[in-house]
Amino acid sequence: MRTLCASTLIGEFFVIGFAGLVAMKGDLSAATVWTVCGIGMLLTVLLCGMLSRPGAVQIGWALQAGLIASGFVVPTMFFLGAVFAGLWWCSVHYGRKIDEAKARWAAQSEAQA
Repeated sequence: MRTLCASTLIGEFFVIGFAGLVAMKGDLSAATVWTVCGIGMLLTVLLCGMLSRPGAVQIGWALQAGLIASGFVVPTMFFLGAVFAGLWWCSVHYGRKIDEAKARWAAQSEAQA
């Protein structure tokens, strides 16, 4: 699960950065845009390292909600936020299935040895 979720978060890192560039053309000051985007980008990187800890998936969901909500500043982010929320769900759902399959395979290999 860590690999899939981390890949999604790194993609979000770049999307948040590009959204910040687009948001600078609006009414917000550059300091405001980069403070918010910087916090979001930092959160994605930190969350990559925290994925094995309890509560990390829930923080990831909060990040997805924030990404969708950023559509109020950059309208395209409604769509991109929804896409990344779907990717996050797939990463969590299928990542857990892959982890379970790996555990079963390891148990079978150990039993045969």
